[in-house]
Amino acid sequence: MGTAMQWDERIGRRLKLRDLHIFMTVAQQGSMGRAAKHLVVSQPVVSKAISDLGRTLKVRLVDRTMKGVEPTVYGTALLRRGTIVFDELGHSVKEIEFLTDPTAGEVRITSLESLNSAFFPAVIDRLSRKFPRLTFHVLSIPGHTTQHLEVLHERSVDLAVTYLRPPFEHDDLAAEFLCSDSMTVVAAPDSKWARRRKIELAELVDEPWCLPVKDTFSALLIGRAFRERGLVPPRNFVTTDSSHLRRALMATGRVLGFLTRTALRLSGTHSVLRPVRVDLDIPLGSVGIVSLKNRTLNPAAELFIEYARELAKQLAAA
Repeated sequence: MGTAMQWDERIGRRLKLRDLHIFMTVAQQGSMGRAAKHLVVSQPVVSKAISDLGRTLKVRLVDRTMKGVEPTVYGTALLRRGTIVFDELGHSVKEIEFLTDPTAGEVRITSLESLNSAFFPAVIDRLSRKFPRLTFHVLSIPGHTTQHLEVLHERSVDLAVTYLRPPFEHDDLAAEFLCSDSMTVVAAPDSKWARRRKIELAELVDEPWCLPVKDTFSALLIGRAFRERGLVPPRNFVTTDSSHLRRALMATGRVLGFLTRTALRLSGTHSVLRPVRVDLDIPLGSVGIVSLKNRTLNPAAELFIEYARELAKQLAAA
């Protein structure tokens, strides 16, 4: 009963979302003046909102500094939880919009650059054909780092599409393993290597290659695969984190490289690259989807996951 009364008297009736929004803007801008300009209100309005919010919670929320203002320990706690409040409210609005018009919605995703040329566009293509008014916002992360997972904590995206390997040990993240994938050597159809029926890996070492940037997840796996076969990893003809540049160079017929099995399957006869018949298949793990635990996903994001599962089943069957 006491807790209910405290909520009703201190929070339910007195805490205003507008004041919370102003406080979060002040914390982001680092200055009441800049916050006022950003919100297109006067500075006294901003000061009053911060003061009212502090009185409601009975704590000091910001400290003045030489550069402006910064949140106190209490302000930091409110900021952290306030981000969740506005995130959930935003999802509620999107869910209501989706329920009134199931063909519309928005999905915000971060993905590895290496998945953007095959699996990811295949899911978007299938989903957008049935729901043409869906919109997608994609943040592409090169290489294989944890950066795309860290973005989830900022709540600026709903999902991360990435490669996963068990065990996935993150207390606040949930992962779904969809389908396994691997890299194989590829060349242009008119390359002499694409026409050969059987090739020893040692024959390819001195050829020009276009490989992923050194120290990325893929590059480390490629180097290990060559060394395990008693070979020195090939010299990188061009060093780039651009998968588009690598593909363009491989398409000339002079350069060898790697492509995922998923990309080859999905491109089918339309692919400008062909697998080279050499005994080398490098496992990448599983294509997977990661999201924040205990975070409600909007219906459009749920639809994306559903279609990704269906595509993964088809790839696994193939």
